[in-house]
Amino acid sequence: MDNQKQTPITVGADEGQGLSVMGGTYRILASGKDTGGNFATIDMLIPPGGGPGPHSHADFHETFYVVDGEVEVKSEASTFIARAGAYVVIPKGGIVHGFKNRSAKTAHLLCTVVPAGLEEMFLEMGKPVALGEFLPPPTMDADTQAKMKALAEKYGQKLYPPDFLG
Repeated sequence: MDNQKQTPITVGADEGQGLSVMGGTYRILASGKDTGGNFATIDMLIPPGGGPGPHSHADFHETFYVVDGEVEVKSEASTFIARAGAYVVIPKGGIVHGFKNRSAKTAHLLCTVVPAGLEEMFLEMGKPVALGEFLPPPTMDADTQAKMKALAEKYGQKLYPPDFLG
């Protein structure tokens, strides 16, 4: 019988790789490599006007806890204003959803995905930045859109037009 115990995963407040992802700044707190693929947790800073457009993913759960600020979460089912302390669960199955920071203040979210994998897309898509540093979102010309679509599909997601959810 193997009695080896896993050690805790610890990440200091100023540790971890900062990534600029579509104008937001993300920090991978726990990756699938850390958790045996069970889950990943991403710390997200979303500037005013930022956030992902409509998309879906059938094969993983995604949760958001709003640490500070607020985001508008839209799905095929409803619209919800998630303020500090709110918690949102996007279940497996592929419901189309997205969120936007419609406030004038940076929103701070903790995102967990079960199983892990989404963080790999962010690592491939993002550009390294200092923690808290923001880069402007890329210009969404035809080449960038095609690249983002292919990358999303590689990681089990489907993208929809910006006005898909109204």
